[in-house]
Amino acid sequence: MEPKIVTLRERKLVGMCITTTISFDDTKKMWSEFVSRQDEIENKTARDYYSIQVYPEGLKLKDFKEDTEFERWAAVEVNSLDDIPSGMKPKTLAGGLYATFTHKGPVKTFVKTSNYIYGTWLPQSGYELDQRAHFEKLGKKYYGPDHPDSEEEIFVPIRKIDS
Repeated sequence: MEPKIVTLRERKLVGMCITTTISFDDTKKMWSEFVSRQDEIENKTARDYYSIQVYPEGLKLKDFKEDTEFERWAAVEVNSLDDIPSGMKPKTLAGGLYATFTHKGPVKTFVKTSNYIYGTWLPQSGYELDQRAHFEKLGKKYYGPDHPDSEEEIFVPIRKIDS
């Protein structure tokens, strides 16, 4: 599974977020509420969803544990941050260099993809994690969290390791 290395532009998003951990992940409730209310967002640019993770500043990969708190977002891209529905928030994804991977299959198998990215690919890549949000884009080929044919694009913020 070789990634594409891409440079992305900044993106404006509107969505909902929670603070959670891997050991107590209540994301399903947030996503359910967000999906049921997404039509309230009038200035969407596409139907694609963004699942975003914002980790504490300065957190090293080796220090990430099951009880490490981080933000998890459910969002859509918008053309402006005006007229945000009640109970939702604005989020700007920083542009920059990302490694992109495709996860195929249900969410329960995502851990295999994640382990490959962070445990195999990243240490051998010549890149290191950058301090920006990690995210997945759930587009036309995303059929739901349990569907065996679902696909989602994974975006890992990276920078070249200084030699």
